[in-house]
Amino acid sequence: MAVQQLMKAARNGTKDGLEKTKIAMMRKVSFLSKKDCTDDTEEDSGYLDVTVSEIKHPPPQLSPMPEGLSSQQVVRRHILGSIIQSERSYLDSLKRILLEYKKPLMEAEPRILSLRKIQPIFYRLKEILQCHSMFQIALASRVAEWDHTEKIGDLFVASFSKSMVLDVYSDYVNNFTNAMALIKKACMSKPAFLEFLKKKQAASTDRITLYGLMVKPIQRFPQFILLLQDMLKNTPVGHQDRLPLQLALTELETLAEKLNEQKRLAEQLAEIQQLTRSVSDRNLSKQLNSDQKQLILSETLIETVFGEKGQVLKSKERKVFLLNDMLVCANINVKGPPDISSLVPIGPKYAVKWSAPLLQVQVVEVGQETPQHKDSIYQQSGSKRLSSTNSQGKLFLGPPRLYQELQELQHDLSVVEEVTLLVGTMQGSYQNLNTTVGQDWCMALQRLIRIKEDEIQCANKCRLRLMVPGKPDKSGRPVSFTVVFSTPSPISKISWVNRLHLAKIALREENLPGWVCVEDDEKTKPPFWCPLLACRLPVFTPKMQDLKAGLYNPVHCSLLGFSAASTSLPQGYLWVASGGGDSHGQVEIFSLNRPTPRSVKSFSLGSPVVCLEYITEPSTDEELETQTSEVPSKIGNTICVGLLDGNILVYGSVDTAAQCLLTFCNPEGCPVLCLKQSANFLFAGLSNGKVAVYNRKSGGRIIGLWDPDSCRHVVIGCAPVLKLLQIDECVWASCANQVSVIEGSSLRTQSFEVHPDPMVSVTHMVRAGGGVWMAFSEGSSLRLFHTETLEHLQEINISTPSAYLSPGQKTVCVTSLLICQGLLWVGTAQGIIVTLPVPRLEGIPKITGKGMTSLNGHNGPVEFLVATSSILSQDFLKRDTPMEGGDSRSGTEDKEATNSSQESLQQVDGSPQVEAKAKGVLLQYHLRSTSQLPGKLLTARPEETSDSTQDSLEHTLEDGSIYELSDDPEVWVKGPGPSSKEAARREKVTSAAVISGGKGFRRLANSSNSSDSSENMLMVWQLPITV
Repeated sequence: MAVQQLMKAARNGTKDGLEKTKIAMMRKVSFLSKKDCTDDTEEDSGYLDVTVSEIKHPPPQLSPMPEGLSSQQVVRRHILGSIIQSERSYLDSLKRILLEYKKPLMEAEPRILSLRKIQPIFYRLKEILQCHSMFQIALASRVAEWDHTEKIGDLFVASFSKSMVLDVYSDYVNNFTNAMALIKKACMSKPAFLEFLKKKQAASTDRITLYGLMVKPIQRFPQFILLLQDMLKNTPVGHQDRLPLQLALTELETLAEKLNEQKRLAEQLAEIQQLTRSVSDRNLSKQLNSDQKQLILSETLIETVFGEKGQVLKSKERKVFLLNDMLVCANINVKGPPDISSLVPIGPKYAVKWSAPLLQVQVVEVGQETPQHKDSIYQQSGSKRLSSTNSQGKLFLGPPRLYQELQELQHDLSVVEEVTLLVGTMQGSYQNLNTTVGQDWCMALQRLIRIKEDEIQCANKCRLRLMVPGKPDKSGRPVSFTVVFSTPSPISKISWVNRLHLAKIALREENLPGWVCVEDDEKTKPPFWCPLLACRLPVFTPKMQDLKAGLYNPVHCSLLGFSAASTSLPQGYLWVASGGGDSHGQVEIFSLNRPTPRSVKSFSLGSPVVCLEYITEPSTDEELETQTSEVPSKIGNTICVGLLDGNILVYGSVDTAAQCLLTFCNPEGCPVLCLKQSANFLFAGLSNGKVAVYNRKSGGRIIGLWDPDSCRHVVIGCAPVLKLLQIDECVWASCANQVSVIEGSSLRTQSFEVHPDPMVSVTHMVRAGGGVWMAFSEGSSLRLFHTETLEHLQEINISTPSAYLSPGQKTVCVTSLLICQGLLWVGTAQGIIVTLPVPRLEGIPKITGKGMTSLNGHNGPVEFLVATSSILSQDFLKRDTPMEGGDSRSGTEDKEATNSSQESLQQVDGSPQVEAKAKGVLLQYHLRSTSQLPGKLLTARPEETSDSTQDSLEHTLEDGSIYELSDDPEVWVKGPGPSSKEAARREKVTSAAVISGGKGFRRLANSSNSSDSSENMLMVWQLPITV
């Protein structure tokens, strides 16, 4: 009877799953709230005894494809077929584990393993199998009626939004590391168990190990997400499966994020424990065992020791651990017998080589000047004697030859320039001695300098150079040594520099702690990935001015160095506008191409500023870009400024010139409250309830300006239009408690009510995925609406402890709203900032977890929140050759190749490439009057090439392409990494920061640490670089 009820629930329980999902969201019910009780419930008991018969419940099977289907319908059927096949394969893998491994071990006589060890190894696998068996029954029912319904999203919502799914998968993921450790220990202590695993693998047709099968549950939900993303891309707007698919993506992403975080924490704990066991220093062991220790990053790097002439003396693998307050370098011991490591990942044993406080570790690039401690002695790691620096105080880090040669070229260029000037003063005329000859040599040397600078840049790409404090010498002077690590890829180098930088910021007083979770009485410890307050700075000298708006102007800086890009804020400029008094406004521009913003320009306006908008030019207008190709930024992008007097100013966004290109006033003469671009139209929200729409000028020398005479008006209502938001081809305009959807070209409108109180106005709107979050002029609630059906999906309330409120404040009111990097940022009138997690994918951005409150706030309202982000140039991520980064052992003779930046990094670094001929680079400039002069031609061709053929000790491209998984057991089943083309296409490094503006600064719950309440202040939160 119980079995029949479960089968019926699996078949019929999905029909109203979507409606129940919506109701639960409206009631603020979390789908993924983990059960606190450990008692068996009815759901759990149902998992234990059910056996699904394939005779009564055959697997899903698609019927033959009917005729007359559209191309999207055909694609959707193919994706559904992939879901069916993928789920069938997954169920087969789960059954193989239980039938071919667990069952024989349980029934073996004599016993191979005790029951006490077998149960933890296969913990929760039976429950996972039952969960997916039920899903397959429901899937078969849905597949049978596919040609009539074409719905699949609500099936995933109903099947995987249950708390029991999270429970069984969480238990499995949390136990996975322990299960692998038990298998490893049993292999080493029980020869019969090792032989059992070998026989099972040899007997299988696909040769997959037990580990390869057991890792599949960890990979299951990311596979589901990819399939549903493809399905959503091929589901047209208006289709009945659109919203269910978006909700399904949200549920699966939330589930996968929770499981990934649990897996990360479990692996982090295991890594720290493994490191702690290898420490002989009792003091260091005590520090590692502290609850405050947090592992941020660990990776196997190659430590390389260079000689004085740049040759590689030795190179060895090290495991480097970046903790929240220290850096540890350890030797890697033998990982275990090969016959065991081929069946299950064997965790390495470590021997700590050195450790150092994080604040005393410095990243040093090639040619960078030595630190300011003049009384310190520097030595190279692995070298017994102290190394000396040159007379100019430069520290040459391996290979030191590159920077020295650059200085020599610069010296020669200055000499040739002086000689050319002297030749110009000669009275007589000589055949081979004239200014043309000097100019030729100057141009040739300049090209050589550029080549050498490119070589230095390449040398930095995969070289992590650290200055680490050592023990004082006999005289008591501090001694520091340099250590050079070769990273598997440029992205690895970027990650290390960025994490080191942020870890130091996290140790500042304002970030200890920086965020608290008020929902659980501040018991939850904020993770390292929380935004870190990097800096705060005043803006606008006259304190009486009020901040009104902030804007990010992305401008690529081609001169930004490799490591600077890892630590600086996103490239571009920040525009901050004030309302001032009733008569004027002011704009201040900050450069963000460094760790701290720097004010570069300020100018006044004739009227207070109300809003700012960044306008991008259509990509089809290439003529102007071609004419101005020397300008690094996009010339067509502009910035529009809306003023209180009704004027709209258009400024060029190239660097900091801030040239006003156009000024025009709306015909109504009303204050411009908001601006938004949509395609070739500019929408301006006015205070009289209308939206003014402008077209671009069809002609003119300057492309991108708006035509004031083309103004059309759209009447939205009687109240002011406070906010505009672009949604695909439409623009949403808020007026009082309603939002009107304006079609881009026809300007037809559709209105819907978003709040029951007509006296409440919509003040802020932000979009993510398939939803829009709205804030209101009164109250602390936020509401979520679907972008396509306009349905109300969720409502949340921003709660803040009364202890954080200023005297006299009773309720919280939202004054700014932003979505950035999976976080919904909420600024309040009380100066408090709250973040709430939202999905990053194409699903519905409903709140999926606990909110965090920043302990750093303003004294007054948070006037604006601005997201800044930039993508690191692909030039930084390019690999020069398939063997980039390889260091070969070479002799002490200086037989090194000097090549262009297009050559491999190992050649640039002065180490020979395996079985490769050194290539010379001839100048692309032919000397006119020096062809017959004696001496060598100016060329970058090396005089000697190395003939060493020893093997490289560094990673190949295949190793580097999966470097993030090099210490992850999943690499054992993933096989070889992607090709170089695929890797280059996927490698996208994004840096992000959030900037808030308001009056003053205060530390919540610490009134003594606050600034002048009347001073305008910017606070900058930096986020970790994402790949």
